[in-house]
Amino acid sequence: MTPQSTPTYALDFGGGGGGGGGKGSSPPSQTCESSGTLKCGGKSFPQFRCSPPVTSSIKASLTLNDFSQGGDGGSPSECDNKFHDNSERVVALSTGWYDNESRCGKMIRITASNGRSVTAKVVDECDSVNGCDSKHAGQPPCNNNIVDRLSSIWDALGLNQDLSVIGVTWSMA
Repeated sequence: MTPQSTPTYALDFGGGGGGGGGKGSSPPSQTCESSGTLKCGGKSFPQFRCSPPVTSSIKASLTLNDFSQGGDGGSPSECDNKFHDNSERVVALSTGWYDNESRCGKMIRITASNGRSVTAKVVDECDSVNGCDSKHAGQPPCNNNIVDRLSSIWDALGLNQDLSVIGVTWSMA
């Protein structure tokens, strides 16, 4: 799913820093269907090995996460095996968009509906298949349309941190 040009994606951020975190609205299906269901804590969560197709614009949600040691994700980021301070501009992408580490270290541009944008480096996968275990800090699998980010990105976009999910778009920077 590597884009030929510089497409724009809409993203849902929820639960990176090692994976997990099913935060966000219901993921769009397009041609990416659930590959199963994971049950944890008495709830069922869809599992996805794919993300919505890479096109010029895909809807998703932005969620707030903590990639620091002891933060939301539980494990260091997959791309660099490091934890990241909340002042850094780094993100995790859903399993399909993460594309087997092909986007590790790449910069993306995130744009909010207010027109503000920021660039951030991809450092992790927001696991859309696994979760509810210690590796994922007990968080359920992410939706398939996630771009998970730190408070520094939320602040740069001028967003209210009291809101847990915000619609955004992203593109390769």
